[in-house]
Amino acid sequence: MIRFENVSVTYDGVPEPTVQGVDFEVPEGELVLLVGPSGVGKSTVLGAVSGLVPHFTGGTLRGRVTVAGRDTRTHKPRELADVVGTVGQDPLSHFVTDTVEDELAYGMESLGLAPDVMRRRVEETLDLLGLAALRERPIATLSGGQQQRVAIGSVLTPHPRVLVLDEPTSALDPAAAEEVLAVLQRLVHDLGTTVLMAEHRLERVIQYADQVALLPAPGAAPVLGTPAEIMAVSPVYPPVVDLGRLAQWSPLPLTVRDARRRAAPLRERLAQVEPRGTERYVTEPSTRPTADDAPTAPARWRLRRRPSPLPSPSPPPPQVAEARSLAVRRDRVQALRHIDLTVVPGETIALMGRNGAGKSTLLAALVGLVAPTSGSVRVGGAVPHRTAPREVVRRVGLVPQEPRDLLYADTVAAECVAADQDAGAAAGTCRALVRELLPGITDGTHPRDLSEGQRLALALAVVLTARPPLLLLDEPTRGLDYAAKARLVGVLRGLAAEGHAIVLATHDVELAAELAHRVVLLADGEVIADGPTADVVVASPSFAPQVTKILAPQKWLTAAQVREALR
Repeated sequence: MIRFENVSVTYDGVPEPTVQGVDFEVPEGELVLLVGPSGVGKSTVLGAVSGLVPHFTGGTLRGRVTVAGRDTRTHKPRELADVVGTVGQDPLSHFVTDTVEDELAYGMESLGLAPDVMRRRVEETLDLLGLAALRERPIATLSGGQQQRVAIGSVLTPHPRVLVLDEPTSALDPAAAEEVLAVLQRLVHDLGTTVLMAEHRLERVIQYADQVALLPAPGAAPVLGTPAEIMAVSPVYPPVVDLGRLAQWSPLPLTVRDARRRAAPLRERLAQVEPRGTERYVTEPSTRPTADDAPTAPARWRLRRRPSPLPSPSPPPPQVAEARSLAVRRDRVQALRHIDLTVVPGETIALMGRNGAGKSTLLAALVGLVAPTSGSVRVGGAVPHRTAPREVVRRVGLVPQEPRDLLYADTVAAECVAADQDAGAAAGTCRALVRELLPGITDGTHPRDLSEGQRLALALAVVLTARPPLLLLDEPTRGLDYAAKARLVGVLRGLAAEGHAIVLATHDVELAAELAHRVVLLADGEVIADGPTADVVVASPSFAPQVTKILAPQKWLTAAQVREALR
């Protein structure tokens, strides 16, 4: 159905091909997963299938890509629209109408389908993706995950023979991701739809793939094989494979079920060991002087571990942020209600919950982008929505879901210079952070030429330049591979150790397990759970990481914890 014949793509102004030596076939009715580190060209390979590369992106495509017998060099995207449905990393760039129902119908209208056919397919798709309650909602009022589901639905309604998906579950909560993947599996198995998909969250998708195409490095030829074969050699792999490699299981398990069947001996070895990382955390003033040591500057704090239980009495640490009886109404939607939340220095909190639960709205309230309908928010003693933006930036920084909202310069170097100036930081501060988060990115690179994950890392570096006492991140691992995520975790741990408070809204249960001291679960705008990470996620089938599911009832969260215990 899809055939790559010695394909290479070189973009204008770039000396080396972004991808080359791409030569493989995707048979009809199979799901092929495209994997590899960030920036190796996965989106370019996908774009070559839909015709966006090179007709829209520019550059030079050598070799040949055919889809259902049509050569993408001679067929523009609109001439492939009846065969190929495409969903990119950014759903906002996908939409052309204002409401959910109109968006689902738009593609069929473009193809001239009969009204009764359109009506039936819209209803089917609303039910398949759990969008029926949102059918009349303006797309602009939806959460990022809800928008992602609408984008996927809009390409399903025309019933294309080929689906090209770039990070389709990146903004979805675990339950919604399972629903979408179940729909894709049904399309593949029952209708013979061909799916080519790139995804970094392999723990969600690897078990659904018929074949895996690994792009090991920029410009390297892909390696094709079964999921088990590729996971044995891949530089990127999910926690279940990491644990399998650690325990030397052969063949490597790809699912929690397979791993649990082999895990009894490992559980016995770990039974007498307490997982590290479950201790209570407290903060105390750092003895190290900082440049901010001034009466009006926020105090630096460092994190130290103290075994549970805490001695009593213990003086409470100062608060970086506090919400009391917070309620926020946005248009017709009650986004938050009765929220009580306290954030202290050195603490990392993961906000979790299904799409539309209110996570992004809570972050927006903490940074002053939305005003409370009732209740109060204070950050560093100030009311953020009543404080001048220049003052707010010194107290709190937000990295939004869409990093392009923070990036406006023509090069990485210009972004860094502007960030240093805005933050009043020493020259080179932002560039040093970029080198740590994005090794190998040159000064002259345009932000739009970066992958989604690389743009997010650049936006994070811009925000971190001001070193705000409170850092807010909205889906910070969207588009990041496991190596990039590990670098991000290292940076955020260092900031927490220096006393920065971090609140991140995420659907990435593996990130929460790796990084968060506390998990706050939201549902319909209310807090339904708030406690230590191990306690909250172990009790939740939806939000438990893979290692926890495999080794339950023991409270292990990550393969790194297990590796340390076995030394």
